[in-house]
Amino acid sequence: MKIAIYTLGCKVNQYETQAMEAELLARGHELVPFEERADGYIINTCTVTAVSDKKSRQVIRRARKENPEAVIGVCGCYAQTSPEAVRALEVDLISGTAGRMAFLDDLEAALEDRRAARLAGEGPRMTVDDALRRRTFEVLPAGGLEGRTRAMLKVEDGCVNFCSYCVIPYARGPIRSLSIPEAEEQCRRLGEEGYREVVLTGIEISSWGAERRDGTGLIDLIEAVCRALPAGTRVRLGSLEPRTITEEFCRRAAALPNLCPHFHLSMQSGCDSVLKRMNRKYDTARYYESVTLLREYFDRPGITTDLIVGFPGEREEEFRSTLDFVERCAFSAMHIFPYSRRAGTPAAAMAEQVPNAVKEDRAHRAGALARRLEEAYLDSWVGEVLPVLFEEEREGLWRGHAPNYVEVLVPGAELHNVERPVRLLRRQGSCLVGAL
Repeated sequence: MKIAIYTLGCKVNQYETQAMEAELLARGHELVPFEERADGYIINTCTVTAVSDKKSRQVIRRARKENPEAVIGVCGCYAQTSPEAVRALEVDLISGTAGRMAFLDDLEAALEDRRAARLAGEGPRMTVDDALRRRTFEVLPAGGLEGRTRAMLKVEDGCVNFCSYCVIPYARGPIRSLSIPEAEEQCRRLGEEGYREVVLTGIEISSWGAERRDGTGLIDLIEAVCRALPAGTRVRLGSLEPRTITEEFCRRAAALPNLCPHFHLSMQSGCDSVLKRMNRKYDTARYYESVTLLREYFDRPGITTDLIVGFPGEREEEFRSTLDFVERCAFSAMHIFPYSRRAGTPAAAMAEQVPNAVKEDRAHRAGALARRLEEAYLDSWVGEVLPVLFEEEREGLWRGHAPNYVEVLVPGAELHNVERPVRLLRRQGSCLVGAL
């Protein structure tokens, strides 16, 4: 059968999609672009914002329009938290954020008898559990999305932080972790398959191992993964909670030659009063301590972050405090999001919801500062040499990333999945142009 998959949201969703792709290919199915007519469509949804919900619904409708006779299966966070809303969109299967292989079994069964089921007027098959009752980590094969050179390894699922704006703990459940022996085995296999970079991902990888209460933590996992991979294979970390960054973490991490000096520290606000309303577990002093430690142990590491602007009650002076803090941290890149109201979260019921026009203005101002900081970071590398792992050709130039996650473009022959030292010549937008 011809199967098309559309993925919305974070790297965890991307990881779970590549695992489904690998399984579908192993079962003899053909993967086709989502724009093509397929026998079955899988939409792996996201619910991190109201906009994500809307995009998920739009993609589901698009698949039904593309082929009215196709089987449509919907999984992921939006399907987990809003299954009845998904049911109303004329789909055939609804799953959540667990049981991916069983979901594919149901997809195959539906592909076999889709006409009979539809003619009989049967509703969608729904297999959505109670995420908050999960206690077991679902092991899926690591790898990359079709055509990619960078592999992902999901090492953690779930979150218990319950930030006041977020529904993800309800979509993903409590913390569950991949064991170190299983992580090592998957890394050995990825090395044999020729991947040159492995990204450790999860809903909150900083919480890896917390449910075990055996004294092991994320840095123990990172050391094991770095050792298990072939020499020269990079390890890149997903988003980190700032309190993960301690003196011991940095000392041990800096001793790993294949760990990329790129750290995405979740921030959300640079104002303590806003952080408190968000129910974040750190303040700006602790956050800045993490930034300082990283710069002590690594040479100009890439430090990136997320920022939410226009959180309920955010006053202009609080926003200006955030801008001052962002300037002080001097991030190499930022993701900026206007606050999105999520039904059922404490923040949605807070007074003083910020008008959309104000949120858009603050996003624009924060974005201008982020671009200036990014350009300064890129300019600091002009004239130097960095190793670049190349991924794809784009308009006659090969595109790749340095260990610090700087995107680099060079002219050259076939460089797919090849690492080369590159002399960085000039900045071009958010990239550096170099020469081999």
